[in-house]
Amino acid sequence: MRHSDAQPAPHSDTPRKSHWHRWKKPLTMLFFLALIVLFTMLAQRIEWGEVFDNLADFKVRTLVIASGLTLLSFLVYACYDLIGRTYIRQDLTWRQILPVGIISYAFNLNLSAWVGGVAMRYRLYSRLGVSKSNIAKILGLSLATNWFGYMVIAGAVFSSGLVRMPPGWKLSSGALQGVGVLLLLLSAGYLAACRFSRRREWSIRGVEINLPSLHMAVLQLALGALNWSLMAAVIFTLLPSKLDYPLVLGVLLISAIAGVITHIPAGLGVLEAVFVALLQHEASRGSLVAGLLAYRAIYFLLPLLITVVMYLVLEAKAKSLRISKKSP
Repeated sequence: MRHSDAQPAPHSDTPRKSHWHRWKKPLTMLFFLALIVLFTMLAQRIEWGEVFDNLADFKVRTLVIASGLTLLSFLVYACYDLIGRTYIRQDLTWRQILPVGIISYAFNLNLSAWVGGVAMRYRLYSRLGVSKSNIAKILGLSLATNWFGYMVIAGAVFSSGLVRMPPGWKLSSGALQGVGVLLLLLSAGYLAACRFSRRREWSIRGVEINLPSLHMAVLQLALGALNWSLMAAVIFTLLPSKLDYPLVLGVLLISAIAGVITHIPAGLGVLEAVFVALLQHEASRGSLVAGLLAYRAIYFLLPLLITVVMYLVLEAKAKSLRISKKSP
């Protein structure tokens, strides 16, 4: 059939799309209002005097351990981009890549994925001479590393039955175990595709995607799972000692999904609500909130302050380099 004879397809879905866009904003506002009400109710049920007492009781040794685990976690996340260097086959040194990964992670945690994971990587990698298509590949590989690593560790924790859901929750403990098994199967499917798939390349919206080797995929899953484990270790260090690490890890993994669904930067309030809801029968609300506030200060705010300085230093170096190139 000649292209000139083809009639354009009727836009039957246009009214549906416009109808959705008409309701999207008010529904989003209602959702956030419901969250505000939920967090307000939670705040009213917390003994803030106990929270401040617990914050004052933190030992320096505990804070140092939590800070060390945070540094290790950021280095592990930055290694996602080291895998990306191999993936795009570009000659970059680890000294160039690690700062980009660390800065992007801190901005990602505090200011959303679009600011940290996307915009910051595009700016910093373009300064290193990386093409837009290769930056997109690094981004995609980093996302895959993070979430396939999540699937491995969450699948193992959920399917083991170590996390028990409170009575009355819509998602039962048995259903959570089923989710764990499904996540493990998805992880195994990814590894199988990397090992046996004959087709290794796809193109999505002009971006070429190459399926990594089995060795690289195993490294992705290992690093992703390790980073989630380190995040939980930071929280575990700051929460009451009577809590078990596998339980803290499981609750963190559940709260991560809640944070993704709400799209709130840094999961502000979501993390605290999930931890209090699931662990209030194991420890007091005040001690839980105190530990989580310390976690936010050490894992979110402190790295952001440090990486802002790192970013300004990189910008200053880039500016001086441009000036030296222009001067005769």
